[in-house]
Amino acid sequence: MKKKLSDIQMHSAGAIIQHRGIFGDLPTYTNKVEITQDFRDKWVIPFYFNIYKNDQLWIDQMITIKEQITEEIIFKNLGDFNWRTRSTGAYFAAIKDSSTFTEIIGNHLLKSEVCFAGKQYAITLAYFNTNLSVNYLNRYLEYYLLQTDLDFDQIPVAASLKYLDEINNTNHFQNHVENFRNYKKYRAEKSEEALKKFTKEGGKEIENVFEGHVNFWKEELDVEPIRSAIDTIDKIRGKITYM
Repeated sequence: MKKKLSDIQMHSAGAIIQHRGIFGDLPTYTNKVEITQDFRDKWVIPFYFNIYKNDQLWIDQMITIKEQITEEIIFKNLGDFNWRTRSTGAYFAAIKDSSTFTEIIGNHLLKSEVCFAGKQYAITLAYFNTNLSVNYLNRYLEYYLLQTDLDFDQIPVAASLKYLDEINNTNHFQNHVENFRNYKKYRAEKSEEALKKFTKEGGKEIENVFEGHVNFWKEELDVEPIRSAIDTIDKIRGKITYM
């Protein structure tokens, strides 16, 4: 299905940077039949832009519809070549605590075929909290922290693994600390170069954007966004009470 897409369609789907890497031969789950617009209207569009919300209204909305989410719906979302559907599918898999989707989500994460979906892949794998899901996070960091020119999902994956270390009393992230520091140092330096260039060529607004990039790469790794996302999923699933 992906080969049939035009360049514009690929860009819209989230395949902005196409990087095969060492995971290119991993199997990708793909729908045999394209999903319908009715399916998108019901099971994609109302969700994909809201999956990181944590307010009571969103939690109540998800509680209302969570029993309607079937494995077929998750499969259809994950099997569509688009960041919107794949993010939603991974989110639904977490809402249903369906760890049977670990391999599909893990392979999608490693292959990084579309942008914007990796963060939710990482959160869902962290939510499953299995040896297999931890293995996917480790494998991602082992490879992508060395790909310094690729600004993919290194930060949310690292934060997800560190979060799991904290709750499981493990030390997986420690194995990646040196590469993580080198990766962030390189990205900060590239952002500083861009800041100097665009400060001369652009206005104050452009300068502020690149200053933000520089500061981002210099910040400490924060696991709280991962913790908040997982707490929200637990609230939707009724495991903890919203306070």
